[in-house]
Amino acid sequence: MAKYQCTVCGYVYDEDEGDPESDVPAGTKWEDLPEDWVCPVCGATKDQFEKIE
Repeated sequence: MAKYQCTVCGYVYDEDEGDPESDVPAGTKWEDLPEDWVCPVCGATKDQFEKIE
């Protein structure tokens, strides 16, 4: 699965892990995250993330 990195603080959203602190279960694809989801570290919006290898 893919990983996406916050361009503001460097946090990495890993689809395999989800975001348990925000009630996003493991296996949640990036495109399936709620539109109002933000970086759990700095609060950046989804459009401030880039897909990484």
